[in-house]
Amino acid sequence: MKYIQHFSTRVTPQSEPIPGSNQVQNNAGGFSWQVTDWKQLDRLLLIGSEGGTYYVDEHKLTKDNAEAALRCIKADGKRVVDRVVEISEAGRAPKNDPALFVLAMCAGLGDNTTRKYALNMLSRVARIGTHLFHFNDMVQAFRGWGRGLREANAKWYNDRDPNKLAYQLIKYRQRDGWSHQDVLRLAHPKPPTEQHKALYRWVTKSDTEGLSELVQNFVKLQAAETENDVLSILSSNKSLTWEMVPTQFLGSAKVWDALLSNMMLTAMIRNLARMTANGLLVPMSDAVTHVVNQITDADILKEARVHPIAILIALKTYQSGHGLRGSLKWEPVGKIVDALDEAFYKTFGNVQPTGKRLLLGLDTSGSMSSENLCVQGVPGLTPVVAAGAMALITAATESNYVMVGFDTDVHELSISSRKRLDDVVRELLKHGGGTDCSLPMQYAMNKKLNVDAIVTWTDSETWYGRIHPAQAMREYREKFNQNAKMITVAMVANCMTIEDPNDFNALNIAGFDAATPQLINDFIKGALD
Repeated sequence: MKYIQHFSTRVTPQSEPIPGSNQVQNNAGGFSWQVTDWKQLDRLLLIGSEGGTYYVDEHKLTKDNAEAALRCIKADGKRVVDRVVEISEAGRAPKNDPALFVLAMCAGLGDNTTRKYALNMLSRVARIGTHLFHFNDMVQAFRGWGRGLREANAKWYNDRDPNKLAYQLIKYRQRDGWSHQDVLRLAHPKPPTEQHKALYRWVTKSDTEGLSELVQNFVKLQAAETENDVLSILSSNKSLTWEMVPTQFLGSAKVWDALLSNMMLTAMIRNLARMTANGLLVPMSDAVTHVVNQITDADILKEARVHPIAILIALKTYQSGHGLRGSLKWEPVGKIVDALDEAFYKTFGNVQPTGKRLLLGLDTSGSMSSENLCVQGVPGLTPVVAAGAMALITAATESNYVMVGFDTDVHELSISSRKRLDDVVRELLKHGGGTDCSLPMQYAMNKKLNVDAIVTWTDSETWYGRIHPAQAMREYREKFNQNAKMITVAMVANCMTIEDPNDFNALNIAGFDAATPQLINDFIKGALD
């Protein structure tokens, strides 16, 4: 008998923990390392837990992430709040809901200092009325309406310029069963100006005396009886948005045409389907030209802080030709599909190439590509699709790379920056099965590739292989490049990672962070050392 066949720290089946390590069993039955609570907090803020994962349902995934966040709050509440504010303000996450959720936890479950600090940061995370309603709905799961919460909400209203506050009041009127009337009656803000006083009186008592022209026009718009009335009011006040138009007129192409010229980019992207369905966006129209110019303008994208995954969600939804809910259907306009595809790359900013030799590994296993697993709740947007989209940024930036897919075998991928995203997705979805995250390292050894970094996009639910990824990476370094970097990009918000936390040449980051391509480049070049 060879004892080393049964016990080795250098080659260990992934169905067993590496001897002497602190690995734990992952959700697929294999063994990986558990990320720190702070890493898991980042994953929650950046990726969220909506839709769950292949192995874990939404309820358990959210609970596990929330418990990790709570441990962080107990350890250093101020640090948690600062991280929430940093990620939220920078627009690094596709959705702001996870940030609002964690802020609500801090405001309700932290110590007195943390609660006060979290509530003081409310306006920086809840930047619009909808965010405020979300926060107030969430925070009630952790606390009641005490003095601190009342003062924080009052401050949200009082600190705003009257004109900007009026815009918030008429654009974001209700959500989650909350309205501004509800919040104002609970918060009892003492108006700092006569303009604030008039707005509060209008919201709570329907008194229109002393209102600005914008609000007066909104009141008229709500009372409009014909399409011509709506068009007349919109033409005289360009600050009115689609949310302010009575529902019965939102099926009119003429109304949307009147709104389009002054529409904010995020609103435009959210309403592409509606404007196509009602006949405004048709091939070769001026409206399509305007939309395409706006969507592909890098400066406008940057100013609007549009997240790459938000663009990807819009692209997948628009291409589908039907809504996620309801009966809305449309015929996608090719120019708009191409514009969204182009915008995806532009939302990452100017990522500088590393000039290094890279091996990119995309996990194409069943846990990444199941049609039942939807990123951000969007059908068709699976983690493997998102991983392919993220990897394309590297392909568009770098000139010296090899890209492979892996499950229980390695698949060479013919992916380049010249390929469209939908072509890449079709190639990735040909595969599936079990998961062996050591395969990119083994591929590099078998092909005798001397690379500076191996970058893997995965959910870290590896279980199949004869050797752990970290062991395979150590073997690769010994044979080819002792300084090769190992980078793992997490595509779901579970608590697992495949790289050894004691490996200083390894980096674990969250995949839906808009800063991911630049973080990868900085780490490979040694800028993060």
